[in-house]
This record gives sequence, C-alpha cells and structure tokens, in this order.
Amino acid sequence: MTTSRATSRLALAAAGVTVVLWASAFVSIRSAGAAYSPGALALGRLLAGSLVLGAVLLIRREGLPHRAAWPGIAVSGLLWFGAYMVVLNWGEQEVDAGTAAMVVNIGPILIALLGARFLGEKLPPRLLAGMAVSFAGAVAVGLSMSGEGHASVLGVVLCLLAAVAYAGGVVAQKPALAHGSALQVTTFGCLVGTVACLPFAGQLVDEASRAPLSATLNMVYLGVFPTALAFTTWAYALARTTAGRMGATTYAVPAIVVVMAWMLLGELPGPLTLAGGALCLAGVTVSRSRPRTRPTPEAVETV
Repeated sequence: MTTSRATSRLALAAAGVTVVLWASAFVSIRSAGAAYSPGALALGRLLAGSLVLGAVLLIRREGLPHRAAWPGIAVSGLLWFGAYMVVLNWGEQEVDAGTAAMVVNIGPILIALLGARFLGEKLPPRLLAGMAVSFAGAVAVGLSMSGEGHASVLGVVLCLLAAVAYAGGVVAQKPALAHGSALQVTTFGCLVGTVACLPFAGQLVDEASRAPLSATLNMVYLGVFPTALAFTTWAYALARTTAGRMGATTYAVPAIVVVMAWMLLGELPGPLTLAGGALCLAGVTVSRSRPRTRPTPEAVETV
C-alpha cells in the first residue's frame, strides 16, 4: 500500500507538471504564432522536442519499445503530435482565443466517451459530473475572452478537428503504454509527428530567417517544455489511470492560463473569467474524487 500511495503521488505530480506547462504554452504560442505559420510552428516545436527526447532516450539507453506498442505510437503521433498541433495553430488564427478554448475543450469529453467505447473504461457519475462542471467553466472563460474577437465557420471546424485529433491520440496512446515506457512512447510519437510535418520544412526555414529572436525562442520553449517534458509526464500519469480521468484533469488548464495571463501579460481577468476558472478547478476536483469505500487489495488505480 505504501508503494501504491507513493506511485499515486508521483503520478499526480506528473499530471500537475503537464497541466502547468500546457497552460504556459498558450502564452508562448501568442508570440511564436505571430511570426510562424501553423505548419512551420508545429514542425519547429516538434523538431525541438524530438531532439531533447532523443538525447534523453540515448542517455537512459531505453532503446526501441516493444513492437506491440507501435500501432498506438503511430496513431497518437499522427493524430496528436502531428494533426492536432497543425490544425489547432491554424484554427486559432481563424477564431478568437475564447471560441478556440470552448471548442477544443470538447476534447476531454470525447476522450471519456472513446475510452469507454474502445478501452472498456467506466464512466463513473463523479467523472461525468465533474466534466460537466469543468466544461461549463471552460465555456464561461471562453465567453469572457470572446467579446471583441472574431470567428469563422472554418476556424470552428478546425478547432473541432483539433479536439477530435487530441481525443483520438490520447485513446490510441493508452494501450501503447502497456508495452513501452512513457519516455519511449512520447519520443517515438513525437518523431512520427515530426515526420508527418516535414512538408512544412520549407516554410520553417524561410520564416525562421525573418522571424524575431523572441518568436524563435518561444517556439523552442514549446518544443522543450510543453512538448518534450509535458508529454512525457502526461504519458507517465496516463499509464497509471484511465484516459477519461486524465482528460478531465486538463480542464485545469483554462484556470491556470487565466492566472498566467494575469501575472505575465498583465491581463486582469474579469468576474466571468474568474468564475469560469473556479468552475474548471471545482470540476476537476469532483472528477478526481472517489466515493468513500472500504479499501480492497484490488484498489490500486492511481492519480
């Protein structure tokens, strides 16, 4: 039981690292996205992430994952590391940040539904209730950010596709983690995404020659921290819980983004934004809670 609790705490800490770093990505994307097109930004981010992950993999001498992990790695690499990043970057140029946040946050709901359908995961009432509360909070945050923005049908469709790609990638990655370590699954998933984005190499080279240093540094930051580190800690935590619960955890991202935008960009959140952020956190708390039951030897689920 002591080992199980220690593992649970480590997995929870890993999920926390992921959520904070993914929230920080929104700030960096603002800078990098002004100088780089969607495909070039995705490729640059993935190249930086692949270099870091590859170096760590070599140092740790983990080698190749078992071949049973490759189908999940390939699908998650194409959908999550590849398609998701390109489509989301493109979508955020077509709609305001609030609309993008609202549409993309359909992702955790899709993860829970796909996890139930393809992974046999349960949908406990507390998980569903918590996701409903968090989604309402995400909508509130989105509405508070959409006042003077713009939206197009194309942008909404792109953000919806991003949510579907994100959900599909997570559900595909879960089985792969039964046959490979978090580092292996993340590294090779990132490499698959990088290869898929190579058609944007010409744009990346051209735009990098003209982009300000700050934009390029933000792109590198996106690759090293929100990609290489955060996706690895995500995989570590995902291997120790259900896809649905991990998806629900990401509803903390909008609340953290609000705080970061306040601290780093001087954007003072309004009452609706604060209320939405509070709802997001409350929903995550509910979704991660469990009814009080008598502990059994089988109760080893973590995070």
